[in-house]
Amino acid sequence: MATTDHISAVDVNNYDYVIVGGGTAGCVIASRLAEYLPRMKILVIEAGPSDYQDDRILLLKDWLSLLGSQEFDYDYGTVEQPMGNSYIRHSRAKVLGGCSSHNTLISFRTFEYDCKLWESMGCKGWDFETFTRLADNLRNTIQPVHLRHRNQLCKDWVESCSTALKIPVVEDFNKEIREKGKLTECVGFFSISYNPEDGRRSSASVAYIHPIISGDEKRPNLTILTNAWVSRVNVKDDTVTGVSLTLKSGEKLTVNAKRETILCAGSVDTPRLLLLSGIGPQKQLSSLSIPVVKDIPGVGENLLDHPETIIIWELNRPVPPNQTTMDSDAGIFLRREAPNAAGFDGDAADVMMHCYQIPFCREVAPGPNLTTDEELSEYGRRVAHTVYHPAGTTKMGDVLNDPYAVVDSQLKIRGLKKVRIADAGVFPTMPTANPMVTVLTIAERAAELIAEEAGWRREAPRL
Repeated sequence: MATTDHISAVDVNNYDYVIVGGGTAGCVIASRLAEYLPRMKILVIEAGPSDYQDDRILLLKDWLSLLGSQEFDYDYGTVEQPMGNSYIRHSRAKVLGGCSSHNTLISFRTFEYDCKLWESMGCKGWDFETFTRLADNLRNTIQPVHLRHRNQLCKDWVESCSTALKIPVVEDFNKEIREKGKLTECVGFFSISYNPEDGRRSSASVAYIHPIISGDEKRPNLTILTNAWVSRVNVKDDTVTGVSLTLKSGEKLTVNAKRETILCAGSVDTPRLLLLSGIGPQKQLSSLSIPVVKDIPGVGENLLDHPETIIIWELNRPVPPNQTTMDSDAGIFLRREAPNAAGFDGDAADVMMHCYQIPFCREVAPGPNLTTDEELSEYGRRVAHTVYHPAGTTKMGDVLNDPYAVVDSQLKIRGLKKVRIADAGVFPTMPTANPMVTVLTIAERAAELIAEEAGWRREAPRL
C-alpha cells in the first residue's frame, strides 16, 4: 500500500479508530492496532509528507538540514522571556515519523526512578517492569553507536572524561538501565535507533510503517493520510465524535470515528488542537473568545523540557562534522507570568541542575579561569536553549484528585468519552534522559489498552 493525500467523502464514516498525528507515537499505534485488530479500520492523519524512500530524511548524517526546513519543520519560536535567552527556536517535525524522522535518534530506556515517580502521581500500571517489557518489544533497531562511526576525537573525549572524573567507560547504557533501573556514574557512547550498515534511520515510521507501505506486511485495514491538517476535535454530549480536517487539495472534511479518536500530535500541537476546539482552561479560552466545550485546566500547562547550554573550546585540530530537567513548570500557549514559571524566578533547583556540569566539563578541558557559581548561572541562562524535548502539556495523573491531570492512567481525557492522548504531552514529569524511547513505549502501551477494550488479549510471555 502507499500513503495517500486524499480520502473520499464516502469514506469519512467508515473508520473505527482515527489517529491524529503520524509521528513517533502515531506510527506505532497505527501499526499495532492494524495488527491487533485486523477487522477494524484505522486511519492515521499526518500533516506533513511521507518520508518513505526520501533520503533527505532517512540519512541520519543529514539531520541538521531538517531543522528549520520549511517543508519538514514547523519551526515554532518562543516569545521573549524575562530571564535568560530571549528567543528560542523550537523545532517540531512535519513529516511521517514525527520527531523520530527529525532528531538524532538518541535512545535511552526509561529509568526506574521516573516510573516510580509517575506511579506516585496516579499513573497506575506504568511501572518499570511494564516499561521494560514494552521497550523489549520495540521494532526499532537500537544499539550503541557502531565502532565505524566513532571518530577519534569523540573516543579521546570519552577516555579523557573517564580519567579526569575517575568513572568507568560503559559500552551499552541501555543494558545498564535494563539491569539496574538506572545509570551509575559512567561515560560512553549513546545508543542510537539506526541501521549502521547504511546510516539510515530506524525511526517510528521506518520500523512500524515502511514495511506496510512496501507491502512486506499486509495491513489492508490501515489508511495513511498525509498532507492533511486537522483543525478541530468534534464533541457532542461530552463524546468525541471525530475531527475536522483539510486535505492537501483544500477540500474540507469531517471524519467520524466509530470507536475512538487518539490524539498523537505531540506536546505542542495536541494541546493547541484541544484549545482551538474549546477544550482547556475555561478562563483562558473565554479570554480568547473561544467557546468553551470542556473546562480542563491542565491543557497546555506543565510544560517540561531538557535545557542545554553550549560550552565552547578552542581546539588544536579539526573537528569531525556533527550535524537536564526543569522542576518548575510553565504554560505553553497563553503568555503569562506565573510566579513559579521556570526561568522567571531564577528557580535555584533549575539553575543548579542546569549549570552544575559546567565545572566537570572544565575538569576535562579547563578554561583559563574557574568562575563563580553566580557567573556560571548567568552564562548558563543567557545561552540556554532547548534540546527539543517539550513534554507534559496534557499530563497523565490522578484525575480525581489532581485538577491539572488531563488524562488518566488509561490515557483517556478527563470528562470526555471515546478519546485518548498518546504522546510526550502525557508525561507528568520529565524523564531523566532523552525521551524518544519513552514515547515509543507509551505508544506500544496505548495500542494494547485500546485493543484490549476491543477484545484483543496479549499473549502471556513464554517461560
